[in-house]
Amino acid sequence: MDWLQSLKTRQHADALRKNHVQWTDFRETLLVYLKRGFSKNALTKFLGLIVLAAGAFSLYRFTSLKEVITPQALEAILDGSGLWAPVVFMMLEAAAITLFVPASFLIVLAAGLFGAYWGFLYAWIGAWIGAGCAFQVGRTLGRDFIAAILGERLKRYDDVIEKNGFRTVLYLRLLNAPFTPMNYALSLTKVHFNDFLLGTGLGVMVSVFAITFLSGMLRDVWIYGRWSDLLSFKILFGILLYVFSFFIPLIIKKMKRPPK
Repeated sequence: MDWLQSLKTRQHADALRKNHVQWTDFRETLLVYLKRGFSKNALTKFLGLIVLAAGAFSLYRFTSLKEVITPQALEAILDGSGLWAPVVFMMLEAAAITLFVPASFLIVLAAGLFGAYWGFLYAWIGAWIGAGCAFQVGRTLGRDFIAAILGERLKRYDDVIEKNGFRTVLYLRLLNAPFTPMNYALSLTKVHFNDFLLGTGLGVMVSVFAITFLSGMLRDVWIYGRWSDLLSFKILFGILLYVFSFFIPLIIKKMKRPPK
């Protein structure tokens, strides 16, 4: 049995040696990347972005904040705001998006609070402002460090995105890519702020309207108890519009193809 014990010891030693080599390789690779992007200012700002993301998650996960961010609680806040309710909602939506809260929850909430049409307007403006704020935060805190670390690999895409900023942002928004993460991802590229804002505003318009319109119609059915309206043209139109929003990029791509 001594040989079996010796074999196990040797295997354990080999595993430890392998793990040590892997950790050494990882550490050396990490140091290379850090040296590329190491500047006290860039690193400090990037750490600030990480702290912001971690802080937003911790606030929601470990405090009573999640009890405040509910439809009932927000409705109570807005009811107490009187005529300022739309402005308060848009400010809350913009702040929430900047703090990584999913935009779809807020868009549906807008329809529930203000109806289909006004809900669309307020949700769209709030999302637009929130996207701009998130972009500026990401650009200020994260761009320098990421650009220094990725170097030429980022530059390859950066130059293309900079030249075609509006079209790139518009296409990504029409693809219904996750709204909040995309704000920060695009902020790390060289896309111009004006291109980002314009592409975002136009790109999310159809999907935001589809969500608020459908949610608003369903809200009216629920409030007034007109269950037969579930088969109405308005509900069907809302569903078709929402589905159609996913096909817009494919339609644009086909329209851009030269005829054979």
